[in-house]
Amino acid sequence: MLGSMMHKQLTISSLIEHAARYHAKTEVVSVETAGGMSRTNWGNIERNSRKLASALGKMGVEQGDRCATIAWNNTRHLEVYFAVAAGGMICHTINPRLHPEQLIYIINHAEDQVLFLDKTFLPAIPKLREHLKTVKAIILMGPRDAESAAMVDGLLFYDELLEDGDDDFAWPEIEETAPASLCYTSGTTGNPKGVLFSHRSSVLHAISGNQPDGMALSARDTVLPVVPMFHISAWSVPYIAAAVGSKLVLPGPGLDGESLVKLIESEEVSIALGVPTIWMGLLAETEKTGAKIPSLKRTVVGGSAVPPSMIAAFRDKFGVDLVHAWGMTETSPLGTLNQLLQKHQSLSVEEQAEIRLGQGRPPWGVELRILDAGGAVLPHDGETQGDLQIRGHWIIDTYFKAEASALTADGWFDTGDVGTIDQDGYLIIRDRSKDIIKSGGEWISTVELEGIAMGHEGVAMAAAIAAVHEKWAERPLLIVVKAEGADPSAEELLAFYDGKVASWQVPDMVIFVDELPLGATGKVQKNKLREAYGNTLIEKG
Repeated sequence: MLGSMMHKQLTISSLIEHAARYHAKTEVVSVETAGGMSRTNWGNIERNSRKLASALGKMGVEQGDRCATIAWNNTRHLEVYFAVAAGGMICHTINPRLHPEQLIYIINHAEDQVLFLDKTFLPAIPKLREHLKTVKAIILMGPRDAESAAMVDGLLFYDELLEDGDDDFAWPEIEETAPASLCYTSGTTGNPKGVLFSHRSSVLHAISGNQPDGMALSARDTVLPVVPMFHISAWSVPYIAAAVGSKLVLPGPGLDGESLVKLIESEEVSIALGVPTIWMGLLAETEKTGAKIPSLKRTVVGGSAVPPSMIAAFRDKFGVDLVHAWGMTETSPLGTLNQLLQKHQSLSVEEQAEIRLGQGRPPWGVELRILDAGGAVLPHDGETQGDLQIRGHWIIDTYFKAEASALTADGWFDTGDVGTIDQDGYLIIRDRSKDIIKSGGEWISTVELEGIAMGHEGVAMAAAIAAVHEKWAERPLLIVVKAEGADPSAEELLAFYDGKVASWQVPDMVIFVDELPLGATGKVQKNKLREAYGNTLIEKG
């Protein structure tokens, strides 16, 4: 024998054990669902997680059983994350913003045995419960509450459950390929699909995603994950923060601009993560109050394309580096992060900003390619546009309970996005394949049109859709929410496109609305906009 190295399984328990061993006193701060703040630390989080895992075992919950959560970002939810996964069960995070029919479908399809929930969502349970076929216990994430107990027969209480757990409970030995967590896609068409993440994929995702060119969280950071813990494991932030010992600030249900500004200032947050709609609210609040948020150094933004004006606003007004990222539930979610290369350091601020507009390049662990309609692989020249596919260590193979693989015949996952990739691997998402506009045989990117519109000071939000056209088949239609106190005209907004896109790409019409329909993850639901306005140009003509 020539020699060998130690072999340890890559498991979620290794992350929380590390946090407790070397960062036990580092704070975890939480905005509670009922109001107020709580303060604990990684040592207590690990101890409570072990006690909870022990208590679930005493209830008869077995390894491999699904335990669902419908909860905000708070300490109890964090403890459930580690208790369930590290205990050998599967943590199934559920998006509370889904329709009741989808909630029922997801819980039954997952065959959840236990349902943890915050008090916010308790009123919905009496109507849902009779439809839930496998749930044996419902646990309110808090202390005993007589009012809540009267609402749901047999309701259990989290704090009491912890008291039944054993302090000396030891994490079980688990194979790294065992499932750790389950998350369903938002299901904009048809039923949502489950994506089952393994311990191995989750740990590798956390390690690779936190390299210096990734999220780059450290023990010196105070991290605010505004991205919900029910949305793809909060982009792995709970795992990464445990692995490096970051101070963690969990925002609870208050995700409005005012609440976030106060939290960033009071806790001296250095890095925050969330979707663009969240940061629009924060920027609007700083504009109104003059808040400077001096502690904030970086924000990671994903979920949908970032308007160029947002990157400039964070940079110029606050000195905050906005890092654009791309991914999806099926990719755990990290696919790319936009950090510059060494050769870019000599570029001007404007040239660097141009590069930062895209979704960035893949970290170690994933590969990207683009294909044409016939399935031929296209060159990575930054110009040729095609269907985006991905493969790697934390990319889906098969949906939960599905018999057929989700991959192409040669082992790639088709993302449904359309993009370009340059020779350095920088990805630019041009559109979703279902959203891109084909006018007279030529492609028009709704992402580009929206980004330009959002750069106008009179626009709060904007969405571009394909509208049916008798001559050109499809033409772009711009739907706009005006900024507070602003009153731009349609003509003014259309003129704003001059010199920014070719004249034939300028939207045919602007429609002003009070609000845009947002889906469960904060993305604009363009299918609803197409239903409402897709025939506008025909009707007008």
